[in-house]
Amino acid sequence: MAEDLKIITTASKEEQYKSIIPQIEALLQGEPDLVANLANISAALKEQFDWFWVGFYLVKNEQLVLGPFQGPVACTRILKGKGVCGASWEQAKTLIVPDVDAFPGHIACSSLSRSEIVLPLLQDNRVVGVLDVDSADLAAFDEVDAQYLEQIIALINFND
Repeated sequence: MAEDLKIITTASKEEQYKSIIPQIEALLQGEPDLVANLANISAALKEQFDWFWVGFYLVKNEQLVLGPFQGPVACTRILKGKGVCGASWEQAKTLIVPDVDAFPGHIACSSLSRSEIVLPLLQDNRVVGVLDVDSADLAAFDEVDAQYLEQIIALINFND
């Protein structure tokens, strides 16, 4: 249950991930609904790290369509190859952007977003969505985030 999350804020980033991953696993255990699970992952990450925006976009009719998220209102649809999310989808790889203003073609859903990490959600070797995380700080994300967020998205079951 969300009210049972143990948020730690004084530990290193790696220790925070190591604390939140088992809690996310517990949230997902026995719950087959994809939307519910994506919503809980977004909420858990937002609560733990207090990022500006955390959420999912899902591939529907050759577009990324906004899914469960935490944060301010977001762009609803993103085309393949457009912005950081569309580029991650097109390239099927994690993208870390230290300064979104320096990313060619960045889509500014909010001018308050300064850095971003986007990870593709893979099912049967094809991208079915992305996890998008934005920070109001420059250079907020690194390989530690990529490593642990990849572990978290690997927990998602798209087959139920």
